Amino acid sequence: MDKLDLIFARQKALDDFLIKARDLTFDPSTWVEKEVLAMVAELGELLATVNFKWWKNPRPVDREAVKEEVVDLLHFLVSLCLKLDLGPNELYEAYLAKNEENFRRQQGLSGKEGYEIKRGEV
Repeated sequence: MDKLDLIFARQKALDDFLIKARDLTFDPSTWVEKEVLAMVAELGELLATVNFKWWKNPRPVDREAVKEEVVDLLHFLVSLCLKLDLGPNELYEAYLAKNEENFRRQQGLSGKEGYEIKRGEV
């Protein structure tokens, strides 16, 4: 089992436990809403770990705190994938395709306009 498969399996076990233990019965749309709201909350917590407040004295970034918030985001992202029946292989393949398209856009090789890097920008 590769690392992404293991992450998905562990998250499924946690989700199944929580759904049963807390008697959660949400429809798919509500699940998406709840997972996205959880990710937004975690993004706020992540933002609070870095120096985004220009009106305050900067402090050293706590890498461990950042890592914890990123892992929390991963939990909710994988949980969302599971709710949408998007498995690790499909997510991986979709990521690769989108990554390739993002490179093509930056290189001006895509049908999408407005992304191409002009000469001298890199």
